[in-house]
Amino acid sequence: MKITLPDGSTAWLVTDFDAVRAGLADPRLSLSRANSTGGYTGFKLPPALDRNLLNLDPPDHTRLRKLVAGAFSGRQVSGMRDKIQATADRLLDGLTGTVDLMAAYAAPLPIITIGDLLGVPADRVEEFRGWTDAMMTTASRDAIASMYQFMLDLIAAKRTTPADDLISAMIEARDGAERLSEEELLSLAFLILLVGHENSVHLIANSILRLFDGPADTEELLRVANPNLHAIRRFPTEDVEIGGETIPKGQTVLLGIQAANESSTQHLTFGAGIHYCVGAPLARMELEIAVETLFRRFPHATLATDTLTWRESFRSRGLRELPVTLTS
Repeated sequence: MKITLPDGSTAWLVTDFDAVRAGLADPRLSLSRANSTGGYTGFKLPPALDRNLLNLDPPDHTRLRKLVAGAFSGRQVSGMRDKIQATADRLLDGLTGTVDLMAAYAAPLPIITIGDLLGVPADRVEEFRGWTDAMMTTASRDAIASMYQFMLDLIAAKRTTPADDLISAMIEARDGAERLSEEELLSLAFLILLVGHENSVHLIANSILRLFDGPADTEELLRVANPNLHAIRRFPTEDVEIGGETIPKGQTVLLGIQAANESSTQHLTFGAGIHYCVGAPLARMELEIAVETLFRRFPHATLATDTLTWRESFRSRGLRELPVTLTS
């Protein structure tokens, strides 16, 4: 169906599970804005932040993904389990009574994790979180400009003083004679920091909320608690037929991830095809540790409000607060 978004732009929304799954893997549906002829095109980022995996098609997408995929392999992520577990335990230590689990637990756990992986100073990670929230709700230009300067300063610092972290590794990363250009390095580091915490914050909080209604395994939580309402916008490189509708070349297609999930016992939370989320193993581990640790330590925790406040965003479904009474 063709829809009008809150900013007045138009897009084609796809909600059928099979059609969304096929669309996610369809090479005719481009991520590059160069293939757009109008409608919704996503965030207006500075050019130096725009050359990231969510805006690129092969062969550039393939090359960049290969250079960073190793950091999120199953083996590498498994090696992070003890540190993530220690962070979860530390965040819950001393919590008692009624607390906002969004601020005290669901948000800081993935922020600390991705910040540690990338090498972001601990005292700056929460600041980046504030900019992210402003970007996702109001697309604030000030927040985006602050993120841009933050990443410039961070990469400059890593060049001067490299460390055992992902940004330092990306500065030196090569694939034969290929290495990341300055814009690719900046865009990729920005994307990993942004997506690496933004999605997990709300996945964890939404999952905790869902578990107050009864038990659910990890895959079920990924299906019903996914915060992303749709995948990153696509632009057909030719006229395409989806669900009996012909979508003209260059118009915007939104693949409705959450609607597709709700119509199936399966989920597409991490996407499909070549754009399947490179950080999926880490996000899944964070979710498992977060919910298991919380309900093991506080098995009788209860939701402390009948009125929840959700973030105003057509892009994602996330709570502002999660008041919970913690009782063991």
